[in-house]
Amino acid sequence: MATPRLRKAARTDARFLGDMLVEALNWAPSRSIARVDALADPVVARYIEGWKRPGDAGMVAVDAAGTPIGACWYRLFPEHSPGFGFVAPGVPELTLGVAGVWRAQGIGRELLRAVLVQARRNGHTRISLSVDRANFAAKLYVAEGFVVVRRNENSMVMVRILS
Repeated sequence: MATPRLRKAARTDARFLGDMLVEALNWAPSRSIARVDALADPVVARYIEGWKRPGDAGMVAVDAAGTPIGACWYRLFPEHSPGFGFVAPGVPELTLGVAGVWRAQGIGRELLRAVLVQARRNGHTRISLSVDRANFAAKLYVAEGFVVVRRNENSMVMVRILS
């Protein structure tokens, strides 16, 4: 397979970000949440609803034919309506998804690194996320400098300082 290239996420990527949000939810082969069911949940749908709002940013990985294969993006949530990985007002929350056949090839890491640079350039000093404790992506986040700031039975909230 040819090396994918990255581009900035655009307003027209909203549907694809929804696909990648579902991929992120279905991180294990044993998980199979249908797109329609996932996006019917307003707590989940808010990660893409109204994309691209002021403050939203991200990157999309595309294959040699230009077909999107993965995405990483962030958005800000208000304190009165926090996301799963909310830590403080003004700290964007990150989402990362890669199409199944493209996983474990370094694409998620490339997307993550590019979005961290993007967030820093946009003036953010921290970024957060929520990840299931058993998700193999948690190891990627630790390797990329994220630290656990809160745990519950099934998930962790992690933060990365952007310096």
